[in-house]
Formats: sequence, C-alpha cells, structure tokens
Amino acid sequence: MKTTSFLLSTAICLASLASSLDPITVKGNAFYQGNDRFYIRGVDYQPGGSSKAIDPLADADNCKRDVPYFKDLGLNTIRVYTVDNSANHDECMQELSDAGIYLLLDVNTPKNSINRADPAPSYNADYLQAVFATIDAFKGYDNVLGFFAGNEVINSVNTTGPAPYVKAVVRDMKSYISAQSKRAIPVGYSAADIAQNRWQQMEYFNCGDDSERIDLFGMNDYSWCGPASSFQISGYQANVQNYGNYSLPLFFSEYGCNTVQPRTFPEISAIYNTEMTSVYSGGLVYEYSSEGNDYGLVNITGSNVTTLSDYDALKSQLAKYPDPTGAGGASTTNSAASCPPFQSGLWEVDPSSSLPALPSGAETYIKNGAGKPLGLSGPSTQFGSSSDDDNGSSSASASATASSGAASSGGSSTASAKATHTSKGAAGHVEVPHFLTTTVLGAGAYITVFFAIGLAL
Repeated sequence: MKTTSFLLSTAICLASLASSLDPITVKGNAFYQGNDRFYIRGVDYQPGGSSKAIDPLADADNCKRDVPYFKDLGLNTIRVYTVDNSANHDECMQELSDAGIYLLLDVNTPKNSINRADPAPSYNADYLQAVFATIDAFKGYDNVLGFFAGNEVINSVNTTGPAPYVKAVVRDMKSYISAQSKRAIPVGYSAADIAQNRWQQMEYFNCGDDSERIDLFGMNDYSWCGPASSFQISGYQANVQNYGNYSLPLFFSEYGCNTVQPRTFPEISAIYNTEMTSVYSGGLVYEYSSEGNDYGLVNITGSNVTTLSDYDALKSQLAKYPDPTGAGGASTTNSAASCPPFQSGLWEVDPSSSLPALPSGAETYIKNGAGKPLGLSGPSTQFGSSSDDDNGSSSASASATASSGAASSGGSSTASAKATHTSKGAAGHVEVPHFLTTTVLGAGAYITVFFAIGLAL
C-alpha cells in the first residue's frame, strides 16, 4: 500500500473566472462531449459513508485531497449520492472542472425522498422544493452531467408500486430545469441489481411523452465476479443482445463485485470494448473510499490517502483498455419505448394509468424558483407509513436471482448471480452498503461528476 498526501500546485480560481468544460449531451443511446462520443470512466464518491450525511463537495479540502487521485486513476466521472443544497460548491466544482471532471448527482437525502412503503404522502410540495433547490445549487456548473431522479427505489420484484411516483419526479424535475435552467440537464434513474424486472423498469421510465421520459439509465450491477467469470458467464453478453434496441444511454451506475478478493476488474476489458459500446457507455466503480464494506479503493485518514490493491488494479485496467475510436457503434435513434404490461408479482404498474398530479403548491416553485434551500438540517418531508425499510430506506435484503441464459422478450440476464445488496445513498439514505452473495460459474482522462436524485427506497 502507498500513503500519499497530495498538494495542489495552483490556487483555485473564483467560479466566475473559471474555465468551463463542454457540457455532456445526449444523442440517441450515447453521451457526447462536443462531437465526440463520451464514455463514463468513474467511481462512486461519498467519503464518510452511511453514518454521516455529509456533503463531500462542500469541503474544498476534500477535493484538493481526492481529485489528484481521480486524475491518477484516469477517471472522467464521479457520482455523489448526497449533497447539502444550502452549501457553496464553487471551489470543489472548479477543482473537478480543472481536472476535466463531470458530476452525476443523487439529490435525495435521508430526510427528503420518496417512501417506498407509502409513496403518496412523501410525494409532496416540500419534498419537491428540496429537490428543486438541489438543482438550483448545481445547474450553473457546466460539468454537471446529469441528475438521478431515483436510486434503487424498486429493490425487488414486489416493490414496483412507487414507480409512478419516481416517474412523476422525473417529469417535475424536467419541468423545473426547462423553466429555471439556462441549459437542458439530463435526468435519469439508477436501478437495483434485480434482473427479473430490470427490462420493465427500462421500458417504463422510457415510455410515454418526452416530458416524462428519463434521459439516461444507470444499472447497479455486480454480476461479473473475479477472473473466473467472463463476458458470457456474467450475463453481459445476454444483456447486450437484449438491450440492443434501447434508445437511451445505458451505463453501470455501480459495478465491482467484491466476493472475489482482491478485486481485479476484469470486466473493464468488455465494458470499453466494441462488443459492448453499441449499447453501454461505460460505468462507475463502487466505491472510492473504504467504508467498512470491502468496496473501497482507498483508505482516508484526515488529509492522508492510502491506496489499496483495488486502486492499483483499477488504474491498470483503465489504462490498458482505452475507449474505442469513433462512435463505437452508437445509435442516433431516441424513440420512446412501449410501456410494459401489468404482470402480477413482477411488474404491478397499470400502463394506462396517469402519473400522480403535481402536488398542490409545487407549481409556484416551477414558475418562480425553489426559494431558500434548507440543506441537510432542514425538516423531513417523508410522511406516511414507515412499515417498510425504515421509512423508505434501501432494503438490505433486496435479492436478485437470474438464470444463466438470456431472458426472453428483452429481459436481462445476470448469470446465476444472487445479489443481496443495496446501494450507497439509495433513495433516502446516504449509504446502505452492498453485501453480495454471488455464485460464480467457472474460474489524463477526463473526470465526470454525475448528479443523481435518489428517492427513498
């Protein structure tokens, strides 16, 4: 292991004087930086873990400490799960911009998110004010790649009921961005590793009017476990075949199975290969800092960072497998999907039903702005029953079991992997660690930051 304390050699410029990156845009099923195809090479970033709801982008010292490591790894993207919308983020966002880094952000917090057990009461004007205020806090940065409207809100085959509320939040976010932002910023969803109804989720959030369709889809996927797995065994090959006609950018919002230690990330050889790039646009490794769950690339102690074996392996793999040249087989088609039919016990959403109406009072925010941000210390907006998952938290017993063959009718397949886990920052909580139990069959770059809006699971 190596212990290093990085010091920046130049001062941080004021945000008003800062050079900016070209915003990432969506065309067909791919991301573009200007006219060039853009592939996500990233990590999930939430130092401190689930025990503390701390905004890592509000502390410039954090960014001075960690951004040099992002550059050393060859990253171009980070995902942050929880931020404080009342804090100032100019210095960190400038550090990221100077390093060529974009952000994907989850805007939900432990107090402000959709309650999976009882979604209707938690979908209210105060909740949307918190979401809109987070958009306000970041909409002015060109290196915001996108926002997630939810993360693992559906975490099993029998938790599909909240889907219309997640989609309503997508609609509301897009309306707010259209009214209050100078540029269009993509809005997406990050799905749990639930193979049985993943395709239904992909279709549902991509069907209907453009005003309520997502712009990108992230998959939290832990199916490739160690060197004994492969493109075929992991289910990657089947997913490429099954998702070949999906019309939105698709990427891994979390990946990096840890049941085989140390992690060597052999899946990178496929993720950035043309055998996958016609359908996938890269991914983010879970996760940067070690939070007691055996997923970290580094240990952090104050201002010091100690790199672990996973760090070296990831750096080596990313350097070994560059992005394909040209468009990488991307499609330029962006047509809406057909809404999936109701299926008892699998997808219990009526495709003919309208989305929940905008809550009373929320229209004022869309027209006039969200107003004063209340931050992480503001009041909770999660109302309703808390009988499931502690008032909407991500369930630690979400199970995904898939067959080794390709699923029919466009469904996904994750080769004989039973995944019991939930995601950091999943829908209303900063972090719910992943715990994977997987049966294995057989033996600088730009940095992108993503904004994700998580809904309570």
